[in-house]
Amino acid sequence: MSRPYLLVGLTGGIATGKSTVSAMFRALGCVVIDADLLAREVVEPGQPALADIVRDFGPDVLQADGRLDRPALGAMVFGDAVRRRRLEAITHPRIRERFTHRLEVLAAEGFDGLVIFDAAVIVESGNWKTMDRLVVVIADEATQIARLQTRDGIGREEALRRIQSQMPLSEKARLAHYVIDNSGDRAATEAQVRRVHAALRAELAARQPPR
Repeated sequence: MSRPYLLVGLTGGIATGKSTVSAMFRALGCVVIDADLLAREVVEPGQPALADIVRDFGPDVLQADGRLDRPALGAMVFGDAVRRRRLEAITHPRIRERFTHRLEVLAAEGFDGLVIFDAAVIVESGNWKTMDRLVVVIADEATQIARLQTRDGIGREEALRRIQSQMPLSEKARLAHYVIDNSGDRAATEAQVRRVHAALRAELAARQPPR
């Protein structure tokens, strides 16, 4: 194999608890690369992507301290496919560069464990095809609705609208090598994560040459 580690995509849907599962993998010794964190890093003050965004979208996307005003930018691109694609054309190449650099550093350090790429839209973007394995976190719809209502203080209809605006979990799960059902309590989820972690470690060991 060309790399000494196993690259595992981790995704799910809104209010399925993907971040909780990601933290569990991290606690088991996996290296976790968070796509949301990369997206925030590339638009920090002084980064070329932020200058490009201001050039294309105007100074109103900046806060008084010079940082990106995410709600303002979100309002500009919401429902505007052309503007959204322009924003993606600015940020996505920089995100990929950072992701690739992280992997190169891990390879140079000789890391030979599991690398978890935590990314909400890895299936929608097609990037799941570049992963060695794909793990999808699911939850039943009633659980998603209840979590959204509690977390965001919204009504049932709005929670359902947000869920239905995303790719169905069933479609993502069909592509997965492993599915973790986070509908139950934390202990049940931890048990599943440990089983998946052990299976991934076994797969990695089988692919590595004997020492």
